[in-house]
Amino acid sequence: MLLDLDNYDLKLLKALQKNARLSNVALSEMINLSPSQCSRRLQRLEQSGLIKGFFTQLDIDQLGFNVTAFVSVTLEKHGENPARHFHQEIQKIPTILDCYSVTGDADYLLRVISPNLKAFSDFLMDHLISITSVSHIKSTVVLDQIKSSHDCPLPE
Repeated sequence: MLLDLDNYDLKLLKALQKNARLSNVALSEMINLSPSQCSRRLQRLEQSGLIKGFFTQLDIDQLGFNVTAFVSVTLEKHGENPARHFHQEIQKIPTILDCYSVTGDADYLLRVISPNLKAFSDFLMDHLISITSVSHIKSTVVLDQIKSSHDCPLPE
């Protein structure tokens, strides 16, 4: 069920996407609502599940993760058990930031970070290929990030 959002809700969501650390008072001033009304709206949006959480975005380069790659994975056999096994195994690998089940030539698309190309190669050989249900992998190393956004486009 879609949540009925009014102009104040949209302003609230836009402000939070830009800075989730805004105090309730600062947020209420930005959207021209009283702090109590702002707080109630925020609570409603959180309870509805529209706001999934608040997080801190880290600069992965400053943490030494200088390689980002997208890895396409094809499973050997299809069905519930090989997929479940794959899902369980990739949950154990913290350098896999995202995993999507996709259509097309591959079954999954992963976004992976690594300190360097040698560590990325070791990840492929020691972790990904060793998952028994994996039959084929294809990787694409990112040369430069042109755009990155976590903001969802909202209507005006």
